[in-house]
Amino acid sequence: MLNRKLMKNYLLLITILALITGCSEQKKAEIASETENETIETSGFNPENSDPEAVGLADKVIAAHGGTEAWNEKRYISWNFLGVRDLVWDKYTGLVRIDFPRAETQYIVNINEDSGRVKVKNELITDQDSLQKMITQAEQIWVNDSYWLVFPFKLKDPGVRLKYIGGDTTLSGEKAEVIALQFDSVGYTPQNKYMAYINPETYLIMQWDYYQNASDSTAAFQQLWSDYKDFDGIKLAAGRADRRLENIEVSNEIDTAVFEQF
Repeated sequence: MLNRKLMKNYLLLITILALITGCSEQKKAEIASETENETIETSGFNPENSDPEAVGLADKVIAAHGGTEAWNEKRYISWNFLGVRDLVWDKYTGLVRIDFPRAETQYIVNINEDSGRVKVKNELITDQDSLQKMITQAEQIWVNDSYWLVFPFKLKDPGVRLKYIGGDTTLSGEKAEVIALQFDSVGYTPQNKYMAYINPETYLIMQWDYYQNASDSTAAFQQLWSDYKDFDGIKLAAGRADRRLENIEVSNEIDTAVFEQF
């Protein structure tokens, strides 16, 4: 449930931290002048609004999936969302490309700057009102699709409230520690709620339950997570029940033409 506006406020913090870490002068200059690294640091996260037990589990989950440092070092993430569309995300600049064949639409947007270009049925959108609406649509797609992929790294985002639910079992009967995530007026759907089922030994996410409204007593869906793989130190799961996130790639190098031309 990443909030685009809040993300802008703490991008500068990551640049400053990177400069202090003792990297080479060349790397320092590169980071300072060319990159704005999204972070999973707790800047903006208020632990006083969450249960200490839940915060402790969230820390272990983030560490188990690779940790803050490894996450921040990775620049590019690409994936296919449930067979519906393909995304490429530059975490440092905020550039996102979305290819959405069913809608015959392609987006190249900057989620940090609320700008971009959109092509529908091979025609560029030039009307500014229509273009802005479609840029917002692309940003909403990115928020949803990236949340599905990197949910473990979003547990301590700004505006998130964590509650410890206790021990339970997953749909497959495995024991789990469960925390609930609710949101304080952040993102496009702050009324949502999620339950994260955490392996008590590995601290990997085993299942999530999604509630359209936090007050709902029944989940809109429940999905077991499966097919974990290590992407250069980042652990991500492709399986969501009978659905999948395909073609996952995590890297620090990419042909940047993907963000320049359709």
